[in-house]
Amino acid sequence: MTHKDKPNTPSQKPNGGQQPTPKGGGGGAQKPKGTSSQPPAQKSGGQRPKGNGGGSPRAKGGGGGGQDNKQPKLRIIPLGGLGEIGKNMTVFEWGNDAVIVDTGLMFPANDMLGVDYIIPDFSYLVHRVKERRDLKLHAILYTHGHEDHTGGVNHVIDAFHGTPIYATPLTAGLLENKLRESRLSQHTQMNVFNAGDQLKVGPFVIDTFHVNHSIPQCVGFGFHTPWGIVVHTGDYKFDHTPVDGQPADYARLAGFQQEGVLMLMADSTNADRPGWTPSEAVIDGAFDQVFREAEGRIIVATFASLISRVQQVANAAMRYGRKIAVAGHSMINNTRIARNLGILKAPDSLFVDVARVHLLPDKEVVIMATGAQGEPSAVLARIANGNHRQLEVEDGDTIVLSSHPIPGNEEMVYRTINQLIRRGANVIYDPILPVHVSGHGSQEEMRLMLNLVKPKYFMPVHGELRHLRAHAKLAIDAGVPEQNILIGDNGSVIEASASGVRITQEKVAGGYVYIDGSGLGDVNDGVIRDREQLSRDGFVVVVVTLDRNGGLRGDPQMVSRGFAYQPNNPDFARQVKGAIVDTLSNGRLNGRKTEILNEVLARLFFTETKRRPVVMTVVNEG
Repeated sequence: MTHKDKPNTPSQKPNGGQQPTPKGGGGGAQKPKGTSSQPPAQKSGGQRPKGNGGGSPRAKGGGGGGQDNKQPKLRIIPLGGLGEIGKNMTVFEWGNDAVIVDTGLMFPANDMLGVDYIIPDFSYLVHRVKERRDLKLHAILYTHGHEDHTGGVNHVIDAFHGTPIYATPLTAGLLENKLRESRLSQHTQMNVFNAGDQLKVGPFVIDTFHVNHSIPQCVGFGFHTPWGIVVHTGDYKFDHTPVDGQPADYARLAGFQQEGVLMLMADSTNADRPGWTPSEAVIDGAFDQVFREAEGRIIVATFASLISRVQQVANAAMRYGRKIAVAGHSMINNTRIARNLGILKAPDSLFVDVARVHLLPDKEVVIMATGAQGEPSAVLARIANGNHRQLEVEDGDTIVLSSHPIPGNEEMVYRTINQLIRRGANVIYDPILPVHVSGHGSQEEMRLMLNLVKPKYFMPVHGELRHLRAHAKLAIDAGVPEQNILIGDNGSVIEASASGVRITQEKVAGGYVYIDGSGLGDVNDGVIRDREQLSRDGFVVVVVTLDRNGGLRGDPQMVSRGFAYQPNNPDFARQVKGAIVDTLSNGRLNGRKTEILNEVLARLFFTETKRRPVVMTVVNEG
């Protein structure tokens, strides 16, 4: 496996040394109604662009493995999504031109106190595009509408005004809503395309192809280069019975193999899970059982953007004569967008306002809610804690969690489940019933993808390191040479050229940017460590008053929060006073009186209590 700056030469040139020529339109998804007012994406109109397009990555004529030293290199820079689940963002550069694929967010771990969410560090792009001005950012391309791929859009557009967006109709609708709420809609142009369209963005020629996931209208991308196609799958699984009725575009994937695939960048989320991921269709049977047996209200909690699941609940509600109320700001917006686009197929009469559910018999109500990950501010957690303004748990309620806990969220999810059970609800979740399936392919689907496209090089993406390693092993088993496997990190720079594909020694920033309220980058690792210490051991403020000679006047005053000690303990007070007097009499404070007192008192508190509170000394000099 390649980890260092070692060029890798393909064992054979893509497509037998001939320049790959794109074919066909890919037979992608049909464009739903409601998108005609959107500016169209640039398309080939059935004819593929010819020639180099003024510096396009596509080569003129043949020469798939040519030695043109003047030919720019394709640089691929993942800024997020490697070694983690979430905040997916990748930069593709050709010379001085670039596009971005996805701008996702990641939810904070339990120890990231006060953090709302995390986005990739894209300071590299800010430096190149806005400061040095030696890189032109042509567009942001989106694979699908989930938060881990779209959640950072407002921050990126705010940094790069005027950058156009390319997305399928549902993804575009979800993005437009985010930008409108952030008052950034006027700073971008939304270009809507359908799976199967070819995009010409700056010098880039990019094929799009439909894949299955847990939200409609997901796509992957095929970037054309002089040395073969670089295929980026996005999130995918192979589902023969998807909710939207549109299987993955096997023909286009197989067509890539005929043209020559230089490198495959593929979703690794379930690389340690054997077999096949079950179809979304298996959930229909579980929902049918829940709706058939429930005598009271049904509350279904899932991700706000999981439109496929909302469709399945709507189908069950129509079969069993229930009305749907949608609770949660983001889910209300997403459902409205999907209905307006004709993607969520349900009559208006099926939906009622959540404020009116108390007027209906319990057996005629189903509520769609956010909060399946136990998020404290989401609808389900507020219901569980008894502080939702309009909803509360009633005896006979059946509550379905249609999701799997994201790694790190298990504690919050199980706490919410226990609270709901304590309030009298019947809580159903997988594995009690198969009310959720993963939207990511398992090992057999990964093998199928590898065999469909037959890449020369392979780069696992979208997963923790254990997932990337497991996926790499699958690729080796499928025939990719071990030296042609590239496992990178966020901030790695991957170069493709006539000599092959390699991970260079160059690294760019690829860390976390914490979003706390409306601040961008205000919170750093030091702030997080301070919050951890405050939550664990509290703080102590020691007020010291000095006389004109610099000696201690009276007793020091201590105020604490979250730090357990006996304030009336005379021995401890004497120790604190003695430490202060000894420090002040030292005479070698060099203007660092407050800092040195903080250090001395922190050592004393730890010695006496085995705790490390944050110590703040206030010195009043007379």
